[in-house]
Amino acid sequence: MSLTVEQTKERNKALVEEVLSVYPDKTAKRRGKHLGTFEEGKSDCGVKSNVKSIPGVMTIRGCAYAGSKGVVWGPIKDMIHISHGPVGCGQYSWAARRNYYIGTTGVDTFVTMQFTSDFQEKDIVFGGDKKLAKIMDEIEVLFPLNHGITVQSECPIGLIGDDIEAVSKAKSKEYGGKTIVPVRCEGFRGVSQSLGHHIANDSIRDWVFDKLDPDRPAPFESTPYDVAIIGDYNIGGDAWSSRILLEEMGLRVVAQWSGDGSIAELENTPKAKLNVLHCYRSMNYISRHMEEKYGIPWVEYNFFGPSKIAASLREIAGHFDDKIKEGAERVIAKYQPLMQAVIDKYRPRLEGKKVMLFVGGLRPRHVIGAYEDLGMEVIGTGYEFGHNDDYQRTTHYVKDGTLIYDDVTGYEFEKFVEALEPDLVASGIKEKYVFQKMGYPFRQMHSWDYSGPYHGYDGFAIFARDMDMAINSPVWALTKTPWKAA
Repeated sequence: MSLTVEQTKERNKALVEEVLSVYPDKTAKRRGKHLGTFEEGKSDCGVKSNVKSIPGVMTIRGCAYAGSKGVVWGPIKDMIHISHGPVGCGQYSWAARRNYYIGTTGVDTFVTMQFTSDFQEKDIVFGGDKKLAKIMDEIEVLFPLNHGITVQSECPIGLIGDDIEAVSKAKSKEYGGKTIVPVRCEGFRGVSQSLGHHIANDSIRDWVFDKLDPDRPAPFESTPYDVAIIGDYNIGGDAWSSRILLEEMGLRVVAQWSGDGSIAELENTPKAKLNVLHCYRSMNYISRHMEEKYGIPWVEYNFFGPSKIAASLREIAGHFDDKIKEGAERVIAKYQPLMQAVIDKYRPRLEGKKVMLFVGGLRPRHVIGAYEDLGMEVIGTGYEFGHNDDYQRTTHYVKDGTLIYDDVTGYEFEKFVEALEPDLVASGIKEKYVFQKMGYPFRQMHSWDYSGPYHGYDGFAIFARDMDMAINSPVWALTKTPWKAA
């Protein structure tokens, strides 16, 4: 029997109290501010966010270094990004997300190659500046087609006070003005990877934009329809499927930030007429800066699911003339029959299915429309490292009575899922195997479970297929959770 909205609210509030009851009083009081139920008419989701996690509660967050290296800078394909510090400290020294790119790895693109200064005890004692300079010299010999270097600081660099700025300036001058960017993204800064995004944005402002020669001739002729895609990391090809739609409606994409992006595209962005922003959390800082300094407006868009895609295309077109507005309608009309075919195929198999989300960036709100296009309902959502303005934006997506959880702990999330029994949990790799062992279908929504793209019209067809594949797989009828089997 389905519950009314008021019954849902009461159930969720009781569930939060039950979960909090296992904590010591002080911890329960702190965690209680991060758990709640959305109530229609409120300007926010009623939870506290962007504060330090409590030690020992199994937070799923990353650090500032992960936000800079793993998200913002890492996908810039023609630059080499040095993980400066101990090799074991920087997880992203070993691997990267699925930031697809065009180029020849090791020749003119380096996204999947990892460079680390491999700090040892003697480097902590005597400093690593000379070692960093030597590494840069080796990079110039081994990879002469690189177009720049970034220094991604790990914790020890800030603790011992290495002057990475001085090394970067000296080497940039020695290499004829090559862009070398020191990034103070030590992992201990801030409360999560979110500050790493901000620091990375500021380093682009200070070491790329502010170093541009205003008298240098532009590498291309501007048009009235130049736009930059900001905050799309091309996971599984997302930025490509988004770019197709913008170009089909008559716009010219002059930069992608930062999936399949280049340093030249960063440098060209201040000449764009509009910045279209996908991941608000990671790139709103630089978008606001470009609006203030260069007068470039920005608009947040959502390319998950046909309903939100159509609304976003129209909103973007509203910043241009009738030619682009007509182009947007033409694109929407072209893909509408294709999207209807996808919905007709998968909605009967997914109608009424319930989903619980817990992801980073924009996904806890942006993907809700795509699920709703398939007749599914999101009954709980939350952010790993969201800020208050993320939750304010979430109020435009969630329904009255939705369970909201910020920086949810492993224990809390398991108990919420056990109680609400969703048909699908959509979260990250750290949660995936826990919930699959509990007998719940799961999709990894940080990098699309090695599938994708999920953005754009092309992506929606893949998204629908993957959700159906997860939920309706026969495997769930063949196995039971150990405690249920007992």
